[in-house]
Amino acid sequence: MTALLLRSGKLLDVESGEYAEGDLLCVGGRIAETGPGLTAPEGARTVELGGAAVLPGLIDAHVHVTAATADLSALPSWSPSYATAHAAQIMGRMLDRGFTTVRDASGADFGLADAQAEGLIRGPRLAFCGKALSQTGGHGDGRPRGTQVHDGHQCCAGLGRIADGVDAVRAAARDELRKGAHHIKVMASGGVASPTDRIDSTQYSMDELRAIVEEADAANRYVAAHAYTARSVSRALCAGIRSIEHGNLIDESNVAEFLEHDAFLVPTLVTYWALKAEGREFGLPEESWRKVDDVLGAGLAALEMAHRAGVKIVYGSDLLGGMHRHQNEEFRIRSEVQQPLDIIRSATSTAADLLGMTGEIGTLRVGALADLVVLDGDPLADIANLADPEHIRHVVQHGALV
Repeated sequence: MTALLLRSGKLLDVESGEYAEGDLLCVGGRIAETGPGLTAPEGARTVELGGAAVLPGLIDAHVHVTAATADLSALPSWSPSYATAHAAQIMGRMLDRGFTTVRDASGADFGLADAQAEGLIRGPRLAFCGKALSQTGGHGDGRPRGTQVHDGHQCCAGLGRIADGVDAVRAAARDELRKGAHHIKVMASGGVASPTDRIDSTQYSMDELRAIVEEADAANRYVAAHAYTARSVSRALCAGIRSIEHGNLIDESNVAEFLEHDAFLVPTLVTYWALKAEGREFGLPEESWRKVDDVLGAGLAALEMAHRAGVKIVYGSDLLGGMHRHQNEEFRIRSEVQQPLDIIRSATSTAADLLGMTGEIGTLRVGALADLVVLDGDPLADIANLADPEHIRHVVQHGALV
């Protein structure tokens, strides 16, 4: 069994927010022991940290690893092998930025997850949902107004699949679950990158939303919903959806609903910042770029409202194309309304709870998977030590320096 000893670090307990000085021993891919003066097993690799900060590996709960362009409507025309080559590069760079686990919010499939798990490509551990479920003309329907035909073949790249009606959404959810989906993604409101809907629209009937949730529950999985407005978020939560993606336009009434349903909010503020500055450069159509302002300004206020009320908040980035490089900037943006420890928890322990991996990832406790990030500076004192990836000294995934 492989062993790795990290010596003389400052180990962050994300639950208490306290550092403990000492060593950390990884054996067989898991954290075997922590404390001062540990003895390295025979054949172990030892790395001297000299007091550097050690955090659990970061978790980004809203990525699209196949979105190598901001023109999402173009993806279905790409060769699957070409899309895969891009995804492998995107995933490798995520790992270098300290993200050892990501939750893909549509686009990735079992093939990418298996390839990462088998070591065929470098990248974070991948929790995938396959393709998001969208109504006709919804956020996952990339057809412009003049296009009638939709090719929904599973081998086509792309983020969404169209299903209308209770029976059809049940079949679509069952199909994604058949292929191993860790969660189901549903488009419950309009979006920026879709060509024919409005940001303030609601999507899917309540009967359709409840049917999708029933299918996920039956498979012991859960549903994540793309939703911006207070009305769309309320409908999703009332239908039993566990995770609200974005939520930029929520109001105080939604906060009580989050708490009542024990649901999670996954803001993705950095993507709007990046889309406004660079979206058109990386393929975002003009009509989509003009929609960004509808959600850009409200996102930070929504985050502050939810955080103040005690809503469970998880780290997400949702970046597209060449904008993936801004993944860590979300730490800095959130620091305008949250303390560093709260943001770190959103990218570690709270994200692990959402993914159903509590105690497995997002913690430095003994027995957890040995996913770690070593930083040159203290992120509790200055969140720039996480927001600027040049401060990352080492990334450990499953007990190996990567």
